[in-house]
Amino acid sequence: MTSRTEGPLSRSINVERLPKDRAEIVVEASPAECEALARDFKIPAIRDLTGRFSLSGSLTRLRAEGRVEAVVTQVCTVTLEPFEATVSEPVEVEFTNADILEGTEAEDVELPDPIVNGRIDFGVLTAEFLALGLDPYPRKPGVAFETVTVGEEPLPFADLAALRGKLGSDPG
Repeated sequence: MTSRTEGPLSRSINVERLPKDRAEIVVEASPAECEALARDFKIPAIRDLTGRFSLSGSLTRLRAEGRVEAVVTQVCTVTLEPFEATVSEPVEVEFTNADILEGTEAEDVELPDPIVNGRIDFGVLTAEFLALGLDPYPRKPGVAFETVTVGEEPLPFADLAALRGKLGSDPG
């Protein structure tokens, strides 16, 4: 059986081999994995990417809680300058055996993520929550978006008043 990777960060864990009480999983991305993720996310850089997860429950209902943290370099949407920001995204996800989900419509209920072939990919989970933590409109600290006006701002109904003047209508 070959392992299938979902993107540049993969840490597939056989959940049946985890301790029965509370398992701790830590995912630390290598510099090469961070570089590949940054390319995928179309940002200049990612470093110090770590996902820490506490697991509880059973194979029929496994719960992962924790946090994904990283330092990312993004491009300011106002100045177009790169800057560093910290991402710290909380994680709360439930998993269940994929066999239990067969025949269930996704629209019917809030479905847990599947455990496929007894495995969960905590690398993919780390990358997903990093993506969720990225600011879609990043702004360098201290930079504000200011509207630019050229000349004097016209009054809201200035065009109507000018048209009325041209037509010679009496407002009365």
